[in-house]
Amino acid sequence: MATALIALGSNLQQPEKQVSKAIEVLANTPGLRLIRASSLYATAPVGYDNQPDFINAVVQMATDIPAPQLMQLLLNIEQTFGRERPFPNAPRILDLDLLDYDGMQLDTELLKLPHPRMHERGFVILPLAEIVPDFMLPQGKTVVEWVTESQHPDIRKIGM
Repeated sequence: MATALIALGSNLQQPEKQVSKAIEVLANTPGLRLIRASSLYATAPVGYDNQPDFINAVVQMATDIPAPQLMQLLLNIEQTFGRERPFPNAPRILDLDLLDYDGMQLDTELLKLPHPRMHERGFVILPLAEIVPDFMLPQGKTVVEWVTESQHPDIRKIGM
């Protein structure tokens, strides 16, 4: 079984419920087993500011689904939740990003592993530090080291 790290986010239609429901869907999907889920975090939008704040989380999953098929599964789950992509960084009901898959390095049109911008996003790094503090980022630092060296005053833990 491989270990996958997945980031979740929502800022539409009761985002806390959307993220919690998505975690439940992932945990009950054949070929996936939930190892850990972070708390929920409230985050200001990035890239397009004229939208509601996001609720974010990260999960660690055990899986026997190959990385490209897992990414396609995540896109299908987003679509099932009603995800639309009218423009980059648009408000969304659900966003699922595959951050890491057993340390695999991959660069295709569909999937880049490890996720190339995860270290830039406090809404990924803080929940990641909560569940896998010793996870090594591509920059050669653990998540906890990265969090210690960076500031994220606009992100707050709101619970499970």
